[in-house]
This record gives sequence, C-alpha cells and structure tokens, in this order.
Amino acid sequence: MQDQNFQNHAKYYGAHHFVFYPIILAGGIFSGMGISKYPEHSREWIAIAILFFLVGWLSFMLRQHYSLGNQDRIIRSEMRLRYFMLTGQSLQPLETQLTFKQLAALRFASDEELQELIQQAIQENLSPVAIKKMIRNWVPDHMRV
Repeated sequence: MQDQNFQNHAKYYGAHHFVFYPIILAGGIFSGMGISKYPEHSREWIAIAILFFLVGWLSFMLRQHYSLGNQDRIIRSEMRLRYFMLTGQSLQPLETQLTFKQLAALRFASDEELQELIQQAIQENLSPVAIKKMIRNWVPDHMRV
C-alpha cells in the first residue's frame, strides 16, 4: 500500500465518484438538452432534470451524513484515547480550544509531534490544512469513509 501523506490523503469511492455521479450529471445535461431541443415537451424534460438533480443530491447527502457523522465520533474518541496514552491526561480541556476539523487534521501527526502540534494549533489558530502541511511524520488513515 502506498505511503499516505498530504498530497495523496484524499479518498474517492469509485462507484459513487466515477460511475454514479457521472451518470447523474450526464442525465441532467441530457435533460437540459431535451428542454431546448423539444420545447413542446419542456415540462416533462424539466421534471426529468429535477428528478436527476434530486436523486444525485439526496444520494450524496445521505451517504455523507451517516458515514461522516459516525466517523467524526470515532476520530474524536480515537484522539482522546491517543492523547491520554501519550500524556496520561484528558484531551477534553484542550478540545474546547480546537475545532473538530483541527482535531481531525491532528490525527495524521505522529506521536512524537502530536503534543507540540496541538499547542501550536491552539496558540496560532492554525487551519486544518496548515496543520497537515506541518506534519513531518504522517500517520496514515486508510480506513476513512
């Protein structure tokens, strides 16, 4: 498996990103063309276009909502346990000073640099992207949704 780092950490789900969504997009474009090509049936084509849009939007929102909500809870719990194992202290007082996105970015940091990056993220209010760019030893997460 390829080493994970800032440049390659984004994850795509082939069936959704490269099959389903292109079909939905093509259907929407085809419907738009039908509206202009067959003006006498424009209401039907508009209805079909709206249907393609709704199916695409709903599938994206539901897939993201359930899986990402669960993943966020797991990441928070994982970071609390990891911080406790490294320091013997609770992460919860520091969590109030971090956004969830900052905390999620910090999970890629190695144990050696985690505490320092947490303090730096709090003091400098670093963006998640800035945090990720500062990581020297990337801890991969190959199990993300």
